[in-house]
Parts: sequence; C-alpha cells; structure tokens
Amino acid sequence: METDLKKFIQSYRQTGSNIPPKIVKSLMYQLCKGVAFCHAHGVLHRDLKPHNLLMDRKTMMLKIADLGLARAFTLPIKKYTHEILTLWYRAPEVLLGATHYSTAVDMWSVGCIFAELVTNTAMFAGDSELQQLLHIFRLLGTPNEEIWPGVSELKDWHEFPQWKPKLISTSVPNLDQDGLDLLWRMLQYEPSKRISAKKAMEHPYFSDLDKTRL
Repeated sequence: METDLKKFIQSYRQTGSNIPPKIVKSLMYQLCKGVAFCHAHGVLHRDLKPHNLLMDRKTMMLKIADLGLARAFTLPIKKYTHEILTLWYRAPEVLLGATHYSTAVDMWSVGCIFAELVTNTAMFAGDSELQQLLHIFRLLGTPNEEIWPGVSELKDWHEFPQWKPKLISTSVPNLDQDGLDLLWRMLQYEPSKRISAKKAMEHPYFSDLDKTRL
C-alpha cells in the first residue's frame, strides 16, 4: 500500500480541492466493512485515524493497519485503560475517563474520519483532553443526563460550559442529507445509540455505490 489516508487528504488540501464524493463514499464503505469485520471477530481497534488507514491510489483500496492498541473484547465488557486513541478521534466517553467501553469508540473515530474526508480538515482538533471535549461540546452541545444517562458519573466529568447543539452541516457543509444522517448516527453521545459498523454499511448513503468490487 503506497500511501495512507492522512497523506491522501493532505494532497487534496494542498491543492485546495475536495476529495470527490464518490471516492469518499467508497473509502467510507471499505472502512465500515473493515471495522465490522474486526468487531465481528471480537476485536476493538481503539486507534482508528487517517494515518492508520493504508490505501492504494490506483485502485482506491483501503486497508486498516496498526492494531498496536487493539484488544480482544468479550461480554461483559472488560475494564480498559482510557489512555488510548489519538486525541482528535477519541470518543467522548474515553475523554471523560470511562474504563468500560466497547465497539462504539471505534465508530466515533470512523465518524471523525468521515467528516475529515469531506472537508480535508479534522473535525475536532484539540490539543489537550479538555480542549478536545470543548470542541465536541461546541458543535454537538454540552451533554447532560437527559441525552446521555450516566455521563455525570464518569470519572472526569466536571461542570462544563453549556452549549446548545448546532447542526452538523455547519461543520460539514458539503455533505448530502444521507451523509449527514450517517455522520450524525456515528457521533451520538450515548455509546449504545451510536450506529454499528454493520448497520452503517446498510445506510442509504451507500445505496448508489457499486459494492461488488469493494
């Protein structure tokens, strides 16, 4: 695999052009398919980011790499360290100190990668755990017990500034309605409400994609 998704996105950013929507869709489908495969085999990746996704520019084939932080997961969910994942792609439950988490942490990362493919820039680019949370809260609203039961019991929960949720389209303006809906489902605060990789593959966003070669 000659390059990775980070370099691929950078090459478009440098020319000031966007990745064609068809290519975004194909790469996203392959990513969901790869993550679904990992999850079906009981593996959490825990460090999904553009740098860890290898690709071939000629065939647009994508492969998930660097399983250095991956863990086998079993039910009931074991306790894990929360010092994982590159900050920008880290799920809010991990940032808030949750030690019991599951496949939803990977799906949050997939959502962040999706937005970055569309806009060429990281959706939440924090330089500390607190900054990272504030970036998320500014767009999605500050969570509370009503929208995320149990959030105030997480280890690193504090009284945060109160923001109201904005439309995701304000951050990802050039994504169609189906794409925005899928992204919104990937970025749900409550982990159990986040769409699974398998379900994501069935989303209408991918309905016009030729899946026979992927």
